Amino acid sequence: MDRCSSGKRMYPTQEIAEDALVETRTRFDFNEGDGPVSVYLCDECGCYHLTSNGPMNAKLASAFTDGLIKRQKEANHWSDKFRRKR
Repeated sequence: MDRCSSGKRMYPTQEIAEDALVETRTRFDFNEGDGPVSVYLCDECGCYHLTSNGPMNAKLASAFTDGLIKRQKEANHWSDKFRRKR
């Protein structure tokens, strides 16, 4: 994956960036108030980046409300656990 001069990962569309945002929140454990919560269009590279600033992205908020984040975290936990047993 390419990186911007800012050092951040570059996502070509807002939709792809939002999907990456939700995936990031399911893969990693963040403390309360930490971690990415939204996406923005970069003036330097013209791509989208994740950010921990600003209001929570609507797609991410919906993923929390619908329980998607919790279910995916659980699935990731078990998937990782089974992989280690091999």
